[in-house]
Amino acid sequence: MTTSNWWGQTIGIIGGGQLGRMMATTARHMGYRLIVLDPTPNAPAAQLADDQIVAAYDDLKAVKQLAERCDVVTYEFENVDLEAATYLEKMGLLPQGARSLEVTQDREKEKQAMVDSNQPVAPFQIVQTKEQLDRAVQSIGYPGVLKTCRGGYDGKGQVMLHSEADLNEASALLDSNQRLIYEAFVQFDLEISVVFTRNRTGEIAYFPIGENVHRDHVLHTTTVPANISSTVETKAKEAAKEIADEIDVVGTFTLELFVKGEDIFVNELAPRPHNSGHYTIEACSVSQFEQHIRAICGLPLLPIWFHGGAVMVNLLGDNLNKYINDVSQLEKAHLHLYGKDEIKPKRKLGHLTFVHQNRDALVKELEEYKLI
Repeated sequence: MTTSNWWGQTIGIIGGGQLGRMMATTARHMGYRLIVLDPTPNAPAAQLADDQIVAAYDDLKAVKQLAERCDVVTYEFENVDLEAATYLEKMGLLPQGARSLEVTQDREKEKQAMVDSNQPVAPFQIVQTKEQLDRAVQSIGYPGVLKTCRGGYDGKGQVMLHSEADLNEASALLDSNQRLIYEAFVQFDLEISVVFTRNRTGEIAYFPIGENVHRDHVLHTTTVPANISSTVETKAKEAAKEIADEIDVVGTFTLELFVKGEDIFVNELAPRPHNSGHYTIEACSVSQFEQHIRAICGLPLLPIWFHGGAVMVNLLGDNLNKYINDVSQLEKAHLHLYGKDEIKPKRKLGHLTFVHQNRDALVKELEEYKLI
């Protein structure tokens, strides 16, 4: 997409979930038209789009139809069909390229990209047979986590190994998957994420680093700024830059890391806006979604200013009513609901963002109300 007469041009979004919906909200404000490709009719992002192509993500006929109707294409999740992404890249419509998708779709390639960019990671080995699993456990030890190389998220497709008693469950996961990764479990002090945006010329704008708390493998809260030293902050941002340069990132991208003392361990990558970056909508001068749209459309990135303190709380099928009922008494809560048609346990249905000038004061108040 050229920057001349960019207003009124059309952005295609592969994926119609909540991340696509928030991209669409921003793009609408900026004057773009939108077409969403998603197999579910009236998907959350499609509710805000000009049109939806109802088709599977690997339907090349539908992808080509999207290409014919759009000036630029992006995606809201990493499980985009790689052949489709490569086609769009060759057509000059996918500024993010297929490389970051290829890497982040596969944990083996993802770990190798971290190693290639000289980043600290937990010890790991690739496992394809029960003999290799035994050797990996003997070499790395317990506790460890056995994960599928492809397709797992929010704790799905993984087994925690504490002792030999867990090997039967691990073997069952191996029986149903051709390739797994076994990695040492890091006894971390906290988890953080670095959300940043990189444009086509390699310029990077970093958002304040968030501190994440998970419940049952699903992100529960992100508190910003993270309670980390300046040394850890510098290391985390340097890791983000090295990895971004290694795989030529364009758009908003996320690193999830473990912190132990003054050391960091890069855990996972996400080639898109991220759940832990939702606080940027209200707590920063520009959101992760607007920066993403700017990057893929060739517009300059904006400088980032932060209010001082923010807490994002995920709303799931399990806790939606509790938070909506309790939150009416608080003036600091910004409510986002994603327009999903069915409430299910553990399903992400929305989020709340609380904003304050002081992180510690905000956390204290939310703890008093038993909201975090």
